[in-house]
Amino acid sequence: MTPRYSAINDNIEERFHQPSDSARALQQKTGVLLTNLGTPDAPTPKALRRYLSEFLSDPRVIELPRLLWLVILHGVILRIRPRKSAAAYQTVWTDEGSPLLVISQRQCKAVQEALGENAVVKLGMRYGNPSIASALREFQALGIRRIVVLPLYPQYSAATTGSTFDAVAKELSQWRWVPELRFINGYVENPLFIEALAKTLQEHINNHGMPDRFLFSYHGTPKRYLTAGDPYHCLCHKTTRLVREKLGLPEDLCMTTFQSRFGREEWLKPYTDHTLESLPKEGVKNVAILSPAFSADCLETLEELEVENRACFMEAGGEAYHYILALNDRPDHIEAIADILRRHGV
Repeated sequence: MTPRYSAINDNIEERFHQPSDSARALQQKTGVLLTNLGTPDAPTPKALRRYLSEFLSDPRVIELPRLLWLVILHGVILRIRPRKSAAAYQTVWTDEGSPLLVISQRQCKAVQEALGENAVVKLGMRYGNPSIASALREFQALGIRRIVVLPLYPQYSAATTGSTFDAVAKELSQWRWVPELRFINGYVENPLFIEALAKTLQEHINNHGMPDRFLFSYHGTPKRYLTAGDPYHCLCHKTTRLVREKLGLPEDLCMTTFQSRFGREEWLKPYTDHTLESLPKEGVKNVAILSPAFSADCLETLEELEVENRACFMEAGGEAYHYILALNDRPDHIEAIADILRRHGV
């Protein structure tokens, strides 16, 4: 072997085959990547324009002819929507920052504590910061060779979970040494997850009594995603059913609805806001609403459900409206996440 290639070989052995004790210990750990949708860096039009550009440019999110959509996005939407969205974010922003990011960071820390020394837990957002790519590179820098990715979307959708896979694959496609990878694409059947959701309803009943209706409001998608084969709609209904059965509630007490429409085409129905406007006319004056598609409270829950949809219901003649918080970093939710990960070998 020539001196040049001998030196290269020695360097490779030193780097990959003769790690220090501390490096060897890290390599034996599992990297756990928790992901969520993401958030702008600040509640300002400039930050929202940057965030929305990344989010709405994702072909998994907007399934329209690419060139046509980019013209609409950059020619119309990004000239109007950032200011309106910034005003909405300002109503939920905290001294610590975006609620979604703050809660996700607490979840990450709590899951790390639950899993102990066998795992290294990182947070990555599909859009915005910290990015999925940056979190994966942290694992790479540590020499971790096995990674489990858990998108915190209980119900699979191509627009969320599928898009997360795309981001992970895009980053790993640039690595020389691709790690062992496990990707968890949903967890609606995890018994601890269903139990945690059921507990939030039982706690509401204990504190406020039984409402006339429980509304399970899930983030909507265009109806054509369902007809194209996306299972999200079915998984949402399954989540409602499993929680209802866990508590032994009658079927007509629990409704599945869909929120957060965007654009003019038909989305999954029934729509949450339309449902809330119609219920008082049917004698339903007391509702409790939750959103099991969100693992952490964010703009769509704290502003849309808590404020906008409350106004829809009360102005239509409702008398009592209660928003049940997302599972966030409740201990039972953290244990459910840890259980999901343990079932996948963490």
